[in-house]
Amino acid sequence: MEQIFEGLGVSSGIGFGIAHIRESGSCEITEYCIPKQHIGDELVRLDKALEASRDQIAKLRQKSKDLPEAAAEELGFLLDAHLHMLKGSRLVRGIEREISENGINAEAAVQHVLNEISESFKQLDDAYIASRESDVHQVAARIIRNLCEDDQAPFSELAENSIIIAEELTPADTALMDPKKVSGFAAVLGGPESHTAIMGRALNLPAVLGATNLVGSINTGDHIIIDGDAGRIVVNPTEATKHHYLKRAQEYLERITQLAVLKDRPAITCDGVQVTLKANIELPVEIDNVLDNGAEGVGLLRSEFMYMNRDTLPSEDDQYDVFKHLIERLEGKPLTVRTLDIGGDKTAKSLIDDFGDSICSPLGMRGIRLSLNRPDILETQYRALLRAAVHGPLQILLPMVTTVNDVRQARRILHSVASQLRDEGYELADYLPPLGAMIEVPGAALAADALAQVCEFFAIGSNDLTMYTLATDRADEQVAHLYDPLHPAVLRLIQFTTQAALRNRIPISLCGEIAANPRYSALLLGLGIRDFSMSASNIPKVKERLLEMECAAATKRADIIMEQTDSTRIAMLLDDFSDRGNV
Repeated sequence: MEQIFEGLGVSSGIGFGIAHIRESGSCEITEYCIPKQHIGDELVRLDKALEASRDQIAKLRQKSKDLPEAAAEELGFLLDAHLHMLKGSRLVRGIEREISENGINAEAAVQHVLNEISESFKQLDDAYIASRESDVHQVAARIIRNLCEDDQAPFSELAENSIIIAEELTPADTALMDPKKVSGFAAVLGGPESHTAIMGRALNLPAVLGATNLVGSINTGDHIIIDGDAGRIVVNPTEATKHHYLKRAQEYLERITQLAVLKDRPAITCDGVQVTLKANIELPVEIDNVLDNGAEGVGLLRSEFMYMNRDTLPSEDDQYDVFKHLIERLEGKPLTVRTLDIGGDKTAKSLIDDFGDSICSPLGMRGIRLSLNRPDILETQYRALLRAAVHGPLQILLPMVTTVNDVRQARRILHSVASQLRDEGYELADYLPPLGAMIEVPGAALAADALAQVCEFFAIGSNDLTMYTLATDRADEQVAHLYDPLHPAVLRLIQFTTQAALRNRIPISLCGEIAANPRYSALLLGLGIRDFSMSASNIPKVKERLLEMECAAATKRADIIMEQTDSTRIAMLLDDFSDRGNV
């Protein structure tokens, strides 16, 4: 029977495939005997798994509060039921009894009790009560997952055309998705500005987040259609629905083909102003997409992927191989590499022990702070970068810069590493790679004139700049609606930074998500930015917008917009400029 679930479309496209439930608790269960003297220890292990399960439910409950009222209420009832089952229910009592009386391990005990409950449910005449069996299975699966402490890569053995369904997906999860096997994904939690959404767009995977009712409604093996534009998930579609979406997918492909003719055409406005369009890269696998869409280089390589989903830090040679491969594929087009920016929703197991919760905080030990605190990590990355720079043009971008001293310290380390490499006999480029600062903190934007004295280029990270300016965690669903890149304060910081770069005659680019949206192109152009970096698949759409635009008209409209004090009025003026043909 066809079911339709609504959420937020965060990555465009139509995906067809078979559901793969991320939270399936599919770790292999082996039954074994527990000696009498260790039964108490096994019960303690169960208690820890139950506590972890309750904490996870509580986190989901809290994060769901900012969803639409009806959806939040429905999900709340479901999660409350799951929480109740984790506190002295028939399920928990049965598991404890199996361990204590039969002396078996906790995972096997969960499976035994689940089988008993499933049998009793099947004997009920009440269809509604019988349907609650799925809730018991979900709770049991959660307990088993926490008992297994399964850290294996969740998408390593997927069939082709899999659609990932989950409560929540982290950027590290998304980094493990192979676009050759995964056709799209959907999750209960998450928003369009989360890093998970950005990863989905980077991989060209149709994605829907914030789809509340997914919990317990989809089973592995169900046929799924993901509509990443409308934010819709269709489960077990009818033939008529399939036909409708196949037509939509064909139209989408025709649109891509139409834009493909722009691949080798320079992005020059009607009045002769040239704009450079580069690509952001999350993973090396994107390089084909970068080249296919006519990018003029890589304006931002986020190097975090080398640190995620592993227990040890990447070696110098590991990193060198990646950088060298990308430089060679770009064939003379520039590569800008951002040094390690683990933190917030992007975590690395190899660093958590050293920095604890601070590394998970957007305001904690991340970006250049972490690199200067652990210079060995920065030195290793520098060594790989300097060796790779022999093969083609490369720039180094420092994240989370707040002071001139951040850049000075980082530059001293760069020169020291270069000297060491020369002493070791390595061949280096004639000149060290340009060293630039990512302007993503209000303090850095306001100190842009001073930073321009010690930097060779700027890159505005509008995603984090918006988040920090408005004190809004873009990965937190409860406050995501406050995230607004058209807020006058954000625009003034972008303008201030751009003017500082132009005054000091250093290059400046913008590599946030607003660069990827043609809606904002006129505003960014009017503010003086001539270098945009974005997800590669968005380059043709932005180029099409720029080709039909007059820079002089965009500048006049930007001047009017910068006089405004209300983001709603700003949005109206921006959209009016597009609707009325750039006048």
